[in-house]
Amino acid sequence: MRREPRITPIGPGQLARTVAMHRRCSPQTLWSRYHRAMADPRTYVPTLLSRPGSVHLAAVGATGRIVAVGHLMPDHTAVEAALLVEDSWQGRGLGTRLLQHLGEHARAGGWTTVYGLFLAGDERIDAMLRHAPVPVQRREEGGAVTASVSAHDLKAHLSALRR
Repeated sequence: MRREPRITPIGPGQLARTVAMHRRCSPQTLWSRYHRAMADPRTYVPTLLSRPGSVHLAAVGATGRIVAVGHLMPDHTAVEAALLVEDSWQGRGLGTRLLQHLGEHARAGGWTTVYGLFLAGDERIDAMLRHAPVPVQRREEGGAVTASVSAHDLKAHLSALRR
């Protein structure tokens, strides 16, 4: 029986493990996350993990290997949420778990809106958003979709879960 990965904060000190997880992802998975072809992850992951004011979380398996990452990146009064789940771990709820943890950080950070960008036609993200426990606003432009939720709605939902 495989133990569920634990969600933990990460930063520049976990660069090697985060780069290794990116390298285990297929080009299609990386395209879905970054919306373009990506070079060697050693060229962009350091900047991502050291972005001021951001929150970075990882799903860490029983062996200590990072199998998914989630990020909150401030953008004025809003914050962007972004996820990357290693191919062999997709479809197991890790993205949803990471989003729940990121939502708690967004609420605590005082942001008014949490948003994410994804490619139109991404069925996995569409399915996750259809089952979201809070209203999701969508705006499609040029093949990309911006999905956003009110931090107030998110706060109310997370508070209800704690009762």
